[in-house]
Formats: sequence, structure tokens, C-alpha cells
Amino acid sequence: MKLATLANGSRDGVLVVVSKDLTQCSAVGHIAPTLQSALDNWSVCGPRLGRVAQSLERGSQPIQRFHERDVLSPLPRAYQWLDGSAYVNHVELVRKARNAEMPESFWTDPLMYQGGSDSFLAPRAPIVFDNEAYGIDMEGEVAVVVDDVPMGASREESLEAIRLIMLVNDVSLRNLIPAELSKGFGFMQSKPSSTFSPVAVSPEELGNAWRDGKVHLPLNVDYNGEPFGRADAGIDMTFDFGVLISHAAKTRNLRAGTIIGSGTVSNKSGDDPGKPINDGGVGYSCIAEIRTIETINNGKPTTEFMKFGSKVRIEMLDAQGKSIFGAIEQEVKAPAV
Repeated sequence: MKLATLANGSRDGVLVVVSKDLTQCSAVGHIAPTLQSALDNWSVCGPRLGRVAQSLERGSQPIQRFHERDVLSPLPRAYQWLDGSAYVNHVELVRKARNAEMPESFWTDPLMYQGGSDSFLAPRAPIVFDNEAYGIDMEGEVAVVVDDVPMGASREESLEAIRLIMLVNDVSLRNLIPAELSKGFGFMQSKPSSTFSPVAVSPEELGNAWRDGKVHLPLNVDYNGEPFGRADAGIDMTFDFGVLISHAAKTRNLRAGTIIGSGTVSNKSGDDPGKPINDGGVGYSCIAEIRTIETINNGKPTTEFMKFGSKVRIEMLDAQGKSIFGAIEQEVKAPAV
């Protein structure tokens, strides 16, 4: 099952079920007006939405043309957005760039922060800032949306609560991060609104690619029209989604609609921390990583952070080369005068 939120002038949009090939959709206001409404009553709404998805594939469901440019993020706003750092290779590299020590506990205890969730960017919306000097970066990630999760839930209970999976561009302002973290608090200003894929999919939609609490497929990140990252989301993921959700629920109940992010997808290349695609590696899901590699190899970074006019595309393809979630496509722009 694939779900999306069409823009209709309201903050929360309108929920639709989308065909597997992302070309058609069907309105489901008679089941739930919004995705959050469906999540709030998933035991009833989930099966009904699944039946609509089946009817849509059989051609026995009222349809309209689906365009990715017409959607908001599946959840345009959420009660909670928690982003982890499940790929410890990424954490290690980024901390090296800040000359920060890597505690041994990072390999056994997940990192996680609570991001702003009151307003997510649409998947084709521009990334707007008034200053390139902030160090604008993209971060390609995977995220899950959960049903109610009780405080103290186990990994297995947490995995059972996963209802939907999405892709993420967790926009980061790298040059603001050190000063924020030096205060012993944060992130806040350095983590503006994130962006989610046009479509959220149920775990069974991924087939065997969804196993062990991980998505075992490459995350395609293109930067300014060129391949930048092809890291496999199922490789080098130190903490699977069951562990991340259980970690988040240690001292709190998680309510339906909570989003849990994986952190930047990152793979090692043998004994190397990571290689660019042009050098036979799988590349990177953010600019900060390649800058760290450049610093390690050459003493200083040479790849600049995103500028006005820079473009990023984040997508994941199935075994047949077809888009699963649709594509996040964004351009960095200055505010309109």
C-alpha cells in the first residue's frame, strides 16, 4: 500500500491511496481525511485503505492522475519527529570533521535528537535560506511512521508498531552546528524543516527488501544532476528501526504518527571510510561526509556546501528499477524579494 497527501490549500492536505507505479491515486476521505487521522485509528482504517489499494490495482476503484509535484510530505506536520544516527560510520566521520572524540558508547547506545515537526517541506518545495554561509547540506535518510508504542517497548514490539516507511532529506546547516552543540544543547537552528518523500509505503510493499528492521536497497542521491550517493540502507546500519524505536520509547509513550529517522545512510568501503562513486565506491548521502574524506586524504575539504541554485534528488528503486517512494527534488533558493 502506498499513501500520499495531496495539497488542497489546507495545512494537512487530503489523503489518497496511490498505485504501485505512482501514476494514479484514489481519494479516501470516506475512510480518513488525512494520514494522521488514519494513523489515529489504524486498526480500522489500515485494512480499509489496503482494500482500496487492491481495488486500485485491479482497476475497480475511482481514480485520478497522480503527480508527485502536487503533494505535500505524507505527514505535512507531525506530533513528533525523532531522528537517530543508526549509521555509526557517518557519526564517526562527521565528528572527525569537528575534531570531536568518538565515544565508544556510540556503538552500543543510539544517538537521537528531537527535531521540529510542526512544518515539513513538500518533496518538490525549494530549500530557502537567506545566507549560503550557513553551510547548507542535504542528508538522505530512511524513516518509519509508527502506531502507538508503549513506554518500555522491546525491539520486537517496536518493529510490530511500524506502519509506514518514507525517505527523508534532513536538511542541515553545518556551519551552525558547532556553536549550538558547544552550549550543551541543540540541535535547533542548525536543523530546519526536513522533507519527506512524495509517498509513504507499508512495509509489505517492499517485499524481501524489508527485513531485520532495515530497508535493504540503495538510496540514490543525485547532486546537481550527477550521481552522488548509492549507499545501501541495509548495510552498516548499526541500529535497526526496532532498536531506534525502543530507544525512543524508553521513558515515554510514542503516539501514533511519530516519525523515527535512521540518520544519514552511510557505507564503508572495506577498510576505507568511504569512496566517491567515480572512484568505485558508493558515494555519500550528504556533503559533510565527502568533506571529511577530503580532509583525511588531503588535509582540507574541497567540496563546497550547497549554494543558491544547487539541486538534490533522493530516490529509492526496486529490483526492477522502478521508483518506490517517488523522488524528493529540491533546489536551494534565496528568499523571494
